[in-house]
Amino acid sequence: MTIKTVKDMKKLLTGLALATAIMTQANAAGAETSAQNPFATTFATEHGTAPFSKINNAQYEPAIDAGIAKALKEIDAITSNPEAPTFENTIVALERSGADLDRVLNVFYPLLSADADDEMMEISMRVTPKLSDYSTSITLNEPLWKRVKAVYDNRAALNLDAEDAMLLQRTYDSFALSGADLQGADRETYKKLSAELSELTTKFGQNVLKELNTYEIWLTADDLAGLPKGIVDEAAQLAEAKGRKGEFLFTLAQPTYMAFMKYSERPDLREKFYRLYTGRNIKGEYSNIENIKRIAQVRLDIARLLGSKTYADHALQRTMAENPANVYKLLDQLREAYKPAMERELAELADFASKLEGKPVEINAWDYSYYANKLKNDRYSYDEEQLRPYFELDNVIDGVFGLATKLYGLQFTPNSSIEVYHPDVKAFDVTDDKGNFIGVIYTDFFPRATKRPGAWMTEFKTQSTTAEGVNDRPHVTIVMNFTKPTADTPSLLTPYEVETFLHEFGHALHGLLSQCKYASLAGTNVYRDFVELPSQFNENYLTEKDFLDSFAKHYQTGEKLPQALVDKIIKSSQFGAGYACMRQLGFGYLDMAWHTVTDSVADPVEFERKAMESVQIFPIVEGTMTAPTFSHIFSGGYASGYYSYKWAEVLDADAFAHFKENGIFDRATADSFRHNVLERGGTRHPAELYRAFRGKDATIDALLIRDGIRQPSTPALPVNKD
Repeated sequence: MTIKTVKDMKKLLTGLALATAIMTQANAAGAETSAQNPFATTFATEHGTAPFSKINNAQYEPAIDAGIAKALKEIDAITSNPEAPTFENTIVALERSGADLDRVLNVFYPLLSADADDEMMEISMRVTPKLSDYSTSITLNEPLWKRVKAVYDNRAALNLDAEDAMLLQRTYDSFALSGADLQGADRETYKKLSAELSELTTKFGQNVLKELNTYEIWLTADDLAGLPKGIVDEAAQLAEAKGRKGEFLFTLAQPTYMAFMKYSERPDLREKFYRLYTGRNIKGEYSNIENIKRIAQVRLDIARLLGSKTYADHALQRTMAENPANVYKLLDQLREAYKPAMERELAELADFASKLEGKPVEINAWDYSYYANKLKNDRYSYDEEQLRPYFELDNVIDGVFGLATKLYGLQFTPNSSIEVYHPDVKAFDVTDDKGNFIGVIYTDFFPRATKRPGAWMTEFKTQSTTAEGVNDRPHVTIVMNFTKPTADTPSLLTPYEVETFLHEFGHALHGLLSQCKYASLAGTNVYRDFVELPSQFNENYLTEKDFLDSFAKHYQTGEKLPQALVDKIIKSSQFGAGYACMRQLGFGYLDMAWHTVTDSVADPVEFERKAMESVQIFPIVEGTMTAPTFSHIFSGGYASGYYSYKWAEVLDADAFAHFKENGIFDRATADSFRHNVLERGGTRHPAELYRAFRGKDATIDALLIRDGIRQPSTPALPVNKD
């Protein structure tokens, strides 16, 4: 997953309201702000990285106010320019505006996800309406819109290169799809709706994090049957830290929850954990029920105001899918292909569980991970916990970074002189095989109370080319929630966690290798259903022996991962493919349901059940829901876009099939992928970029073959579109 809050806002830097109020606040901050606030000037550090030790919470809001004031002056300079509108004095000038504001937000928003306290959350609530009003009022700046439109209408005579033409198109679309043509009362309505939506999505995300941090599940030694030593030790340490030595404190942090559900031999406790985890944010202080209803309604109101029938119709205009019908076509076709496989898997699992327990067993939602792990182990003698010793985190870092060395010639060198925002974080210089500086990557691997759950990549600085022609290199970060080391055991990862690392590192490479002129088109600034291609492509290497042999070794003995275990990883990679696909499709259908509504949702519980009915896997569990914690679509930028994971999976399987044809480390193929995909960002339509790499459009064939669902004769589904 990518977080692109700042970049998404950059697209809307186009207008002039709030100038008087913001400039007054900025001036009131006084000389002390300019002299002491590190955001007042460019960072005087190695590579211009953020000086985290000099930044405190009190500095964010004044710096944001000052950044908005300066950006407004820059916009005013564009609109008051007496010269006729040109690509340079309007489109490029707009693109380069707001650098001071970006410098603040590029630190604030990544830390809000990775290392936030209550004060930062309160700041975000205060600045969100300012930023929303600022961006929407700029979008509705009529003089600026007229200049942009004048350049766009004259585009045929401008002789622009591909990247300049794309910047012009994206700028024009940002206005057109954000209400620039609205008049009178409609303009004011749009401003109010946009501000409300920003507040609602921020509140949603904060509720998820706050409620997650309230859960403490106290167990005794009698409750630990089947649990791996690692999470037991961690639970003991948490309990001891709270003065209750001899007990065990469990949370609902993702690694802990997943491990508990997979290994606990206590069905009653698995059910308890499941009900707690899937029952979050449904009621009480941090309920998101009213938030999701209102978010859907506000998005619908915005879409209709801008001329679309539904929010999905509005949002999908700038995607590879283009419209809801094409999204449903993909979801439906994959459902039909994978549902029979899922039904066979569940029948086999129930039969296995019944034989194991000596009585008929009905597989409930809290049973799947436990029995699936048992069946996988029985079938392949393969247990993820058995593999942890071979995936010590430092070795995995070497292996994942080493993959980029083999494919793209990149080198990663720890740089302790670069400040980090938390002791768990490390910074690396990235260079190419000629020693040229590529960028900085920060790694942040372990859970903490100040970090939201999940895994993601974001940037403290996006690559761009300055007005002086300097290639300004990026600073990217990958954030995860892996199992922490204990007093006597290093951090040992499961294959799933290694896959997560590979995924986020793929996003990081997309950001690091960018070679673009404009930040708004650079790196991961691509269509939502294309952005997951580099990340999911990387995951393919987890089942490749040649890759595993390069780093997977026992942390105590140094023994390489045995061939027999490598074979089991490969053979088991298709295990549960039907279930996994149907689960993802469920999220996709739910997302599309919320964003194709044409009226308010009265009963979110019934609405969710109906939306997911065609891919329902287990019996309904009362008191549980998905939507109230579905951060991807309600606060994470994936509204009408969750399908993109499956869309990109079709692409990544097809792309990796091309690598396998030529060799998985083939440098020529890697160079083509780098040049046509990773370096190009959003400078061309993604369908064109993919064809330039692959030589043809992608089909679902490679995905179905990889998952063991069908043979190569499967009818093709084109997913790239002109």
